[in-house]
Amino acid sequence: MMRRLWPLAFITFKEGTRNKAFYGISLLAIVLMGASFFISGLVMRDVGKVAVDMAVSTVSFAGLLVVFFVGIDLMAKDLDKRTIYMVLARPISRQQYIIGKFVGISLLVVVTVFLLSVFAAISISTIKWANPDYFPRFSWGPVFLAEAFIALSLVLLSALSFLFASVSSTSFITMVLTILSYIIGQSLSSVKAIVESPQDITVSPVTVALVRAAYYIFPNLSLFDIKAQAAHSLAIPSAFIFWTVMYGLIYIVLVITFAALLFTKKEFP
Repeated sequence: MMRRLWPLAFITFKEGTRNKAFYGISLLAIVLMGASFFISGLVMRDVGKVAVDMAVSTVSFAGLLVVFFVGIDLMAKDLDKRTIYMVLARPISRQQYIIGKFVGISLLVVVTVFLLSVFAAISISTIKWANPDYFPRFSWGPVFLAEAFIALSLVLLSALSFLFASVSSTSFITMVLTILSYIIGQSLSSVKAIVESPQDITVSPVTVALVRAAYYIFPNLSLFDIKAQAAHSLAIPSAFIFWTVMYGLIYIVLVITFAALLFTKKEFP
């Protein structure tokens, strides 16, 4: 099976690296990291925290742009240009097509996060070298873990975009649904805590039920956001790391499996 999937995954990855948006996003990320030199200098008491937070946030922001503007476009391009007929004319099933494309885009996301993380490390190291007194408790471990979690969350988001692409008719709808899922996933945990906590304002039981249902349907992306811990060099419990990784991997497998099943019934224009 991998012999059929790998060529498709590699071609998808190659197409992603040739996308003009990919280079624009990478350049933007490098510029933002360069700007951290000036911004961190404006808050001298928290130079270390600001430098780390900006570097990790830039990796996350650029990765999101890659998913939204490159990953979704790679899927839509096959449908818009009808090249999907050429792919499916070969001995490859629709399920294998979805999995192959997903592997290629996931590889693109992981490589992008890795390269941006290298620039982030250079940015942090340079600021740390120039201001050693403001990095008293700095540790690279939480920083690298935060970037690994970013990569996992972006792969999960890519899986959701494949699910939406399997049922939607246009790439615009896929992008909107993916962006909404990201916003919901980032805020749902806080919203659930608010509606379930004792308060003066009465919340409708229906609202509480809907929030709880959404909490278990949409991915809890806030789990993967540990930028604050990285900025403050806080230790991350091993149990939290294990269960968060397991949660992400299981969710990805379930979503891609469901997307592959739906794609077998999709009618092409």
